[in-house]
Amino acid sequence: MSRFLESARLLAQALVVCLALGAATRAAAAEELRVFAAASLADALAEVGRGFQAASGSSVSFNFGASSDLSRQIRAGAPADLFVSADAAQMDALEREGLLRAGSRRDLLSNTLVVIVPTASSVRVAAARDLLGFRSIALADPQAVPAGVYARAWLERSGLWPELAPRVVPTLHVRAALAAVESENVEAGIVYRTDAAGSTRARIALEVPRAEGPKIVYPVAVLARSTSPQAQHFASYLRTPAARAVFERLGFVWLGGE
Repeated sequence: MSRFLESARLLAQALVVCLALGAATRAAAAEELRVFAAASLADALAEVGRGFQAASGSSVSFNFGASSDLSRQIRAGAPADLFVSADAAQMDALEREGLLRAGSRRDLLSNTLVVIVPTASSVRVAAARDLLGFRSIALADPQAVPAGVYARAWLERSGLWPELAPRVVPTLHVRAALAAVESENVEAGIVYRTDAAGSTRARIALEVPRAEGPKIVYPVAVLARSTSPQAQHFASYLRTPAARAVFERLGFVWLGGE
């Protein structure tokens, strides 16, 4: 009988340890903040995320991609706590569907479009009309991805879209358009200034004046299904002076307020 009692006692202790480990694992998973964000924010948010983690002790995981694709994932129920879109349209759609936490949405950043060419290219681009000299131009998908939608709007405003549309090489997101130019698979591309700034294999041939280009806005919002207590804290951290310094150093235009 004593052996039976001893075995039962050891089994009970093991069960307690397993339950404790399971609770700790669930707590750690709950503390990991899941952020879906536009691909153009990858470098900036990775740095900001490290600052937040150091300040709060909470880990942050990022899913970077085309805002249009990320919004589809969110609608499909993908686990996410926060969304940072590269345009208002994607956020508007999620808000209409009741997928954003009420009152959490804020405009955070803006950006500028640029025309890029491979670094070795000697081509000069003084105005939008000079794009007619290219046979291939990489854009993030102009039907859905914000960077491509913005680029198309600029070209339509310039009256060049009908002629240039057949030459467009659509890509999954803006970083893919940059890569297509860097690899010299296309002659030129239209991306955000912040993406081009860090490249050594592509150069800016033309910066689109903000008055001529579309209004570029990056909104941020907490998702309604989020159960993370850190979600709103991170959304607020994105608007702190520390985060602002990172964004502006990497070329973004600040919209987050003082």
